[in-house]
Amino acid sequence: MTFEAYETVVEDSGYEARGRERQALSLGIERLERLQKEQRFSIEDQVQSLLYVRRLWTIFIEDLAHPENGLPEQLRADIISIGLWVVKETDRLREDRSNDVMQLVEINRLIRDAL
Repeated sequence: MTFEAYETVVEDSGYEARGRERQALSLGIERLERLQKEQRFSIEDQVQSLLYVRRLWTIFIEDLAHPENGLPEQLRADIISIGLWVVKETDRLREDRSNDVMQLVEINRLIRDAL
């Protein structure tokens, strides 16, 4: 395999990974929006939706903290900070210490749209 061919595979892989991240964030956003709009959600559905977003961001944080992550260090730190906030907010919602789902929706949209 030539260097140019390898470079193309790496670029495609990065593009595909961002696409998967966008899809995962979109699913989380849809679930959060349904929580905001529909008050008829069962407790189990609410918890599952919030846990989905929390797990997703936990995966992002772990990936960003990995030393081989290719993003610039400051950008990684900034996104990790956002991720920690998302995790805390999902916990607050799950524990009924907050009811503002829209902040989570907006942050997730901003990150998704930046990918």
